[in-house]
Amino acid sequence: MTDDAADATRTDAAAAVDRVRERAADLAPALGATWTDDEPWRFLTDLTAIGSRMAGSEGERRAAGLVADAFERAGLADVRTEPFELPAWERGSASLDVTVSGRDGEPATRSFEALALPYSPSGSVAGELVDVGYGTPREIDERDVAGRIAVASTTTPEGGRFVHRMEKFGYAIDAGAVGFVFVNHLDGQLPPTGSLTFGEEAEAVAIGVSKETGAWLREYAVGGGNGIAAADVAQAELSVEASTTPGESRNVIGRAGPDTDERVLLLAHYDAHDIAEGALDNGCGIATVATAAGVLADADLPLGVDVVAVGAEEVGLLGAEHLADRLDLDRVKGVVNVDGAGRFRDLVALAHASTAAASVAEAVSTATRQPIAVDAQPHPFSDQWPFVRRGVPALQLHSDSGDRGRGWGHTHADTRDKVDDRNVREHAMLIALLVAEFAAPERDLPRLDRDELAAAFREADFETGMRAADLWPSDWD
Repeated sequence: MTDDAADATRTDAAAAVDRVRERAADLAPALGATWTDDEPWRFLTDLTAIGSRMAGSEGERRAAGLVADAFERAGLADVRTEPFELPAWERGSASLDVTVSGRDGEPATRSFEALALPYSPSGSVAGELVDVGYGTPREIDERDVAGRIAVASTTTPEGGRFVHRMEKFGYAIDAGAVGFVFVNHLDGQLPPTGSLTFGEEAEAVAIGVSKETGAWLREYAVGGGNGIAAADVAQAELSVEASTTPGESRNVIGRAGPDTDERVLLLAHYDAHDIAEGALDNGCGIATVATAAGVLADADLPLGVDVVAVGAEEVGLLGAEHLADRLDLDRVKGVVNVDGAGRFRDLVALAHASTAAASVAEAVSTATRQPIAVDAQPHPFSDQWPFVRRGVPALQLHSDSGDRGRGWGHTHADTRDKVDDRNVREHAMLIALLVAEFAAPERDLPRLDRDELAAAFREADFETGMRAADLWPSDWD
């Protein structure tokens, strides 16, 4: 960068900070009201009281109604619900029986608690267990998984990017595994859940088990590192009952600001897995968006902001895909996706290879003296992905627990008692300012170049895993 270009960049950054400060002053009454508002907690209470909000379920339909009511109370215009079809997966039973030889040589069988992973087909498989550690491609390549049941952790080694469950499952099955066991890395007898694919039935049965169960399984698995003789390797039988049938989900849409041709999108998913209340994932996110919507409804915005609660995120970003397919994306200036904000104290902005989007978060952080950690690395596992892969700049707003992985998310423990609604209110205020800066006429948000985006995913070591999960775009080859 030349000295002149560097000076221009610094000038633009300073101007953005000034804009955010002026906007915060203009919105002081709305921001101040948000500071003490009990609506976020009441909305979150109503949402989590539903129970299951699984995509395509009656609970998800009821949740959409609560969101529409919240958008109306926030003052959004043109609030409406748009249904779309999906393959709706419904959980049945799951079992895991493990047979080992005792000291007397007699076989003994033990049954463990297990949860089917969404889009697992019905069926039963039997075979040896094989420990593939964290389930990274390198570890799977180091084990002979063919004809065996792969056992992989929910977490990832430090020092690299987080490897998603879908990548681990896809790579293990491609390598010949006949089944998959996903082991929680957190204590508490908490078997995890999480979809195996984006919106279609998977190729093999798969379950989640607790950390405590995983310790037993690894004791007798091939590659478990305990010096177990080959004759003593466990024989396991894994069974799942589940169904995938045609169903319906829906997006809930409202508008803040003028009805302009160009738009900014503010998104959060409101669905959740069926085994818990979905308070953290993503009850906090949709409560944050509904609260931010109330601030934006009072703002003098130069562009319209479409506020969208998307359905069916947990089973493949299906609501976001439906939204991206029906919109003219040339009219979408940028996307702010709230998936993970409101949970923990400090906001994190994932910029998905857009330096311009990153600079929005940096400007708001500087202007408000609130810490917002910015990470430019992209990933395909939240609702910004259908837009990013088509070149639309985006921010995903998350929050930092200090721990690696999902924490309570995707387990029975994702309940309302884990939530501090001060985080929801504070993050809502910051997100309102972020969205308003996205909409500023002075804010230039260049489109993402396809080749540069593909290179960014390759540099982040995503290609192998995304291909295994069938997520690598065909036009990136």
